[in-house]
Amino acid sequence: MGEFRTLRAGVFLPPFHPNDEDPLLCMERDFELMGWLEKLGFAEAWIVEHHSGGYEIYGQPELFIATAAERTRHIRFGTGSSRCLTTIPSWWPTASSSSAT
Repeated sequence: MGEFRTLRAGVFLPPFHPNDEDPLLCMERDFELMGWLEKLGFAEAWIVEHHSGGYEIYGQPELFIATAAERTRHIRFGTGSSRCLTTIPSWWPTASSSSAT
């Protein structure tokens, strides 16, 4: 028989926030959420990049991930993407890959 693995939980976080709320407070709430997820034993969090007129505030999730990683110890972070047809031309594969290095 093969080796048993433990099931690990993760979260896919699209950054939906109401337009009438302060973006800094929304981000701080998301950072607090990352801390709670870690305390609850989540193994990973995928932070989504969206471009939708202010309702989704993380246009470059690497910056959010850098700050969240500074505030946590064990949870792993990754980026997710939902690029509209209007933003795809601005993301060449080499530009996308070099932004995370």
